Amino acid sequence: MSTKVRLQKLIADAGVASRREAERLILDGLVTVNGQVVSQLGTKVEPGSCHIKVRGKLIQPRTRLVYYALNKPSGFVTTLHDPEGRPTVQTLLRGVPQRLHSVGRLDYNSEGLLLLTNDGALTYALTHPRYHIPKVYQVKVKDKPTAEKLKRLRGGIRLPEGATGRAEIEKIRHHPANTTLEITLYEGKKRQIRRMFEQIGHPVLKLRRIRIGPIHLGALPLGKARRLEAWEIDRLKEMVEQKRAQR
Repeated sequence: MSTKVRLQKLIADAGVASRREAERLILDGLVTVNGQVVSQLGTKVEPGSCHIKVRGKLIQPRTRLVYYALNKPSGFVTTLHDPEGRPTVQTLLRGVPQRLHSVGRLDYNSEGLLLLTNDGALTYALTHPRYHIPKVYQVKVKDKPTAEKLKRLRGGIRLPEGATGRAEIEKIRHHPANTTLEITLYEGKKRQIRRMFEQIGHPVLKLRRIRIGPIHLGALPLGKARRLEAWEIDRLKEMVEQKRAQR
């Protein structure tokens, strides 16, 4: 026996819109169930037993949504195919039948936490700069940046495509030849951290992402992937909804 679910959830699960956007579509009278306009939130329907249209277009059920965390090693690209023939993270997902895409990127020489999913709506929200999703990195740089240089980075520096946003930077440890820092960014310009430190004369020696929003890398071995727990997925979606509400 099928379990009835809320109409806005079915629309969101089909990838048509986010849950909040689906609610607006229902309230605006743009959703029909078996030819009848449904404009009341909370309406429940049985998946697969009725025809649901949004703006006159029949929505199609989508492949089951899955969410993975991967500890990406250096020497892999995050695209599904690389024209240069370099190894891709897809080769690390053996046994995963779904075709996944990465949520944002880590450059070829960087390692650490990478989220992979077939949930396009969540991917869009987690990567769009207007949502300011925090991403935390451990970065080893050459020599010891002065307090004044780190202040410049925290306030934003000029790159060819525009100024970087605010960054939170904490020192973890210092050795004579290098310094390890923890950096939190709220945006994702291409090779941003490497370029920021090049600007102040301290090249990055090693870069590892350890957190995206509420998801931590933890003790996940290098090159291994794991399914996200249900509570982790809920936390990600709750965070996105909170960011939307703050806009």
